[in-house]
Amino acid sequence: MRMANGYESAEANQGGQFEQLPAGGYICKIKSVEDVQDRQYLKIEYDITDGPKRGWYTEIFKRTGKWYGQFCRSYKDSAVGFFKGFITAIVESNPGYKWEWAEQTLINKNIGLVLAYEEFINKDNNLRERVYVAQNRSTAAIKAGDFTVPELKRLKEANAPKQAQGDAMRETNTKMPWDD
Repeated sequence: MRMANGYESAEANQGGQFEQLPAGGYICKIKSVEDVQDRQYLKIEYDITDGPKRGWYTEIFKRTGKWYGQFCRSYKDSAVGFFKGFITAIVESNPGYKWEWAEQTLINKNIGLVLAYEEFINKDNNLRERVYVAQNRSTAAIKAGDFTVPELKRLKEANAPKQAQGDAMRETNTKMPWDD
């Protein structure tokens, strides 16, 4: 085995939690969009572009090799109002932009996102918390503070593992429908 470059001068890292992204309103930029046609949703990757958390997901990617800034927006008939709210937030945040049903035109567009936390059961059957996109807003609404951050979305007591109830820890990963 060869010695890793920089080993002698590296600071020992014993693991532990990463700094947590505070729940709140953020101005973001869409980095990529994938149309999952058979399930009728857009898979969207984003990063924070303004404020002290600018580049949050890029920094995590540099450390882990995994992109965590992602969410999906369904365009099924049953979700058309929510999808229109998402598109409206983008149009209002990008003067001159017109939505013409071409998902790749969303790349590099700005949007205001309200991020919040929800509980989930991880693969080891432990209760954890993760960040999720709770609301779409215009960037002007985020700058004006015109949004409400939802409280922690708790699992129903019956769904939580017995050993982990009341002992949650935050994680920055996000389980999405396309991770199944």
